[in-house]
Amino acid sequence: MKLLVVGSGGREHALAWKLAQAPRVQLVYVAPGNGGTAQDERLANVDITDIHELADFAEREQIALTVVGPEAPLAAGIVNVFRQRGLKVFGPTKEAAQLESSKDFAKAFMKRHNIPTAAYETFSDAAAAHAYVEKNGAPIVIKADGLAAGKGVVVAMSLEEAHQAIDMMLADNKLGDAGARVVIEEFLAGEEASFIVMVDGKHVLALASSQDHKRLQDGDQGPNTGGMGAYSPAPVVTPQLHARVMREIILPTVAGMEKEGIRYTGFLYAGLMIDAQGNPKTLEFNCRMGDPETQPIMARLKSDFSKVVEQAIAGTLDQVELDWDRRTALGVVMAAYNYPDTPRKGDRISDIPAETEASVTFHAGTQIVDGKLVTSGGRVLCVVGLADSVRSAQNVAYETVNRISFDGMQYRHDIGYRAAGRKQ
Repeated sequence: MKLLVVGSGGREHALAWKLAQAPRVQLVYVAPGNGGTAQDERLANVDITDIHELADFAEREQIALTVVGPEAPLAAGIVNVFRQRGLKVFGPTKEAAQLESSKDFAKAFMKRHNIPTAAYETFSDAAAAHAYVEKNGAPIVIKADGLAAGKGVVVAMSLEEAHQAIDMMLADNKLGDAGARVVIEEFLAGEEASFIVMVDGKHVLALASSQDHKRLQDGDQGPNTGGMGAYSPAPVVTPQLHARVMREIILPTVAGMEKEGIRYTGFLYAGLMIDAQGNPKTLEFNCRMGDPETQPIMARLKSDFSKVVEQAIAGTLDQVELDWDRRTALGVVMAAYNYPDTPRKGDRISDIPAETEASVTFHAGTQIVDGKLVTSGGRVLCVVGLADSVRSAQNVAYETVNRISFDGMQYRHDIGYRAAGRKQ
């Protein structure tokens, strides 16, 4: 079988790496891929991003199934296009992807179906938004309605920050169409967790729990990023909490979408905030695997992922049981100079160690230029270590991180500190 993974980040490298391990898989194409996928002989990069051209490619190469990684092609309707051509593809349709592509759609949907989430209002008028913030005070959360590549959420700890965020999105139009409307919601305190499932339209298969670290610097300081590291499993997601999230959030979402005439298929990611009493609320939905959560999750998955995806496409996820490595997997993101603002590109990367049983390095913002591996994006690598405890997995991951070098690299030194029992 030949498979196709759409995307170019660390998530896509991890998905392709896992799919390629299946004995029946001959080759996994990654479109457009990155420097890491270019170096793996089981993978092949394809320089195509247009969704219609990707469908042509899948037909021409007789691709057995396609897995879509990022949100942009999903929001553009890649699944609709592939299905119209009779191609097997795993992901949500354009209509279903609105759960991620419009924050306002997602919040209104949750309200209609009584899915626990933060109180909110939506604004397209800056003056009305400023007035709402004045009335409600800080901390408060300002979100761009549309897709903003991980830059559309500002957790404002002061009124000044909140007003600046409103001006940046609504008045100065810094995020373009994505910020033409903003959702302003109450600040939720607690511990975040990522709850990711696979959905075949009817049945839901939960993946291993995980937790990521959004802030740039140690101790959860500095600006929000796309994610600076993650680990799996996440101790905060107890068996009781897992059952409750399925019952109160995940299953009502899938049923609610169906009730509204939208059959949900694909990955569904609920970003959760768990308060001090252990009550979960939904911060956001993503219609894809999380990045960097995918990297530790895929590193722990022992099942044949190609068969899991095949059953998801066939609508038989109820027949699947996943087999997980008992070890903890912990991934540390190595980011480029000046990330998350304007990351520098073109820095040479050297000394990435070979993959072992306990360590694997996934590429994100890398490319090969004149035969050399260089940085090409904000988050450059995700180094995953596997061991019997969070602390041991930290040691394995950071041992690898310390061997890799590129100019201006930045990374956190405390990924997994909550689970390792560290104090901030």
